[in-house]
Amino acid sequence: MNTLVEPIKISDSEWEVMRVIWTKGSADAKTINDLLSSSKGWKLATTKTLLGRLVKKDILQTEQLGKKFVYTAKVTEEETVRSATENIFSHICAKKVGSTIADMISEAELTQEDIDNIQDILSEKMAVADIACNCIPGQCICKE
Repeated sequence: MNTLVEPIKISDSEWEVMRVIWTKGSADAKTINDLLSSSKGWKLATTKTLLGRLVKKDILQTEQLGKKFVYTAKVTEEETVRSATENIFSHICAKKVGSTIADMISEAELTQEDIDNIQDILSEKMAVADIACNCIPGQCICKE
């Protein structure tokens, strides 16, 4: 898998395609479409368009096997989730990251194992005295 410096930016529909590929390891367009068409209402052409976009973004690689193309992820699900999280946090005031994480935890369905893992991470986390606002003046009330 690639270690990317640039953020991984994919649409909601591209996420759906990638979830199939991450689960299967690799897949052709028909297999992906068969799995998604009933829930998404997509035609094969839609799936192929999404696959083409993901190849162009260098997120998928393709290999021709006979008459069909097989797609394999060039980035992991973990890398993509991390990039999406970093992207979300880059768009909000640094002072609001903690409350945003708390909101996400309160809304998520979690197993006891998940809760234990979060508590372990928090017990090792060193608190800082203050977090500096990273907003441009006028974007939040921190600097007013």
